[in-house]
Amino acid sequence: MIVVTGAAGFIGSCIVARLNERGISDLVLVDHMQDDLKKENLEGKRYKKYYDKKDFLKLVVQDNLERNIGCVIHMGACSSTTLQDKRYFEENNYLYSRKLAQWAMNHGIRFIYASSAATYGDGSAGYCDDDETIRRCVPLNLYGESKQKFDRWVLEEGLLDKVVGLKFFNVFGPNEYHKGDMRSVVAKAYQRVADKGEMALFKSYNKKYGDGEQRRDFIYVKDAVDIVSFFIDHPQLSGIYNVGTGLARTWNDLARSLFAAVGKPFNVKYIEMPEVLRARYQYFTQADMTKLKRAGYQKPFTLLEDAVYDYVQYLFGHRYI
Repeated sequence: MIVVTGAAGFIGSCIVARLNERGISDLVLVDHMQDDLKKENLEGKRYKKYYDKKDFLKLVVQDNLERNIGCVIHMGACSSTTLQDKRYFEENNYLYSRKLAQWAMNHGIRFIYASSAATYGDGSAGYCDDDETIRRCVPLNLYGESKQKFDRWVLEEGLLDKVVGLKFFNVFGPNEYHKGDMRSVVAKAYQRVADKGEMALFKSYNKKYGDGEQRRDFIYVKDAVDIVSFFIDHPQLSGIYNVGTGLARTWNDLARSLFAAVGKPFNVKYIEMPEVLRARYQYFTQADMTKLKRAGYQKPFTLLEDAVYDYVQYLFGHRYI
């Protein structure tokens, strides 16, 4: 049996879909449905049980869960880069993850969890997923700090040979509609591009980068799920790994891909970035994928243009994975 937390969320629901495609339905799903917004992501999915995240944690603390669980895929967390509630991040992202990991370790259960490229901060320490770089990282926001704190706990507790941590870079794709302002730029801009043939990107406040030339490592959610599947299939592997493509692309590249996918000419307006974001903005991210490749992962990543085109087909048809 496999537990998937954050199962109705973006990446979590895509993982559940992939497991179902592989004929795996012996699943325990965990999430928090504060409204109906995420329910579409579980529509048609096959699983055994569903728990609210608070009820699930109680069962974990009481050690009162099923005994035939073989793997926990922990994707549940608050991923807002603008939320300023430090206590919430501490409880929801760090302490929840720690309690779940400790329970899994006590029972010899494989534990795969979501970290984030937000831990790398301004990139001054680089983007290598080796132990020393991870220790030197200084995140730019509370979300990144909560993920960094858990990564460091894993390192300090000597758990690297028992768990898998996945540092997701800029993941985009189907099933993210519920994320509001935390949706990808493709998701947020699609309707305006389709209807009016225009979109907006933030201006640059760094002389090294022109407007729209800030660079990110964009990875399609289907590729990210392939990596999760790889670690499910290779239980002998452990450690913290980057989940990106290893190739930074510009926001203008992303915009061109979106305009091309809907058959419209490139038409971008560069707007002021909110003051609250300027000191926390990542101008460049690019995953070092050496470690993952050395672990045996060889599948090529979807080209940005192809990924955006594929995603637009979902957005156009209002479909979910």
